[in-house]
Amino acid sequence: MRVIGLFCLMVVLLAVMVSSIAVVWTRHQSRVLFIQLTQLQGQRDALNIEYGQLELEQATWAEPRRIDDEARTKLGMFMPRPQDVQLVQQP
Repeated sequence: MRVIGLFCLMVVLLAVMVSSIAVVWTRHQSRVLFIQLTQLQGQRDALNIEYGQLELEQATWAEPRRIDDEARTKLGMFMPRPQDVQLVQQP
């Protein structure tokens, strides 16, 4: 009877040790994942800010007045005279 009690005690002790190691490992993994989540959220926020800035820049560059000014100054383009315009009809 004494051997069975000692065996049961050893089994319970082993179960407690395994359980405590599992709890420590789980908490460690939880902390690592939380740190990673925080870093990823920071990256997401930075990318959202950059995206907003790029959208604003695109809207500025795509403004019709700016395109017209760039075409005239850098490319030397101009509006054709009415007599230079020809209409082409499709068959």
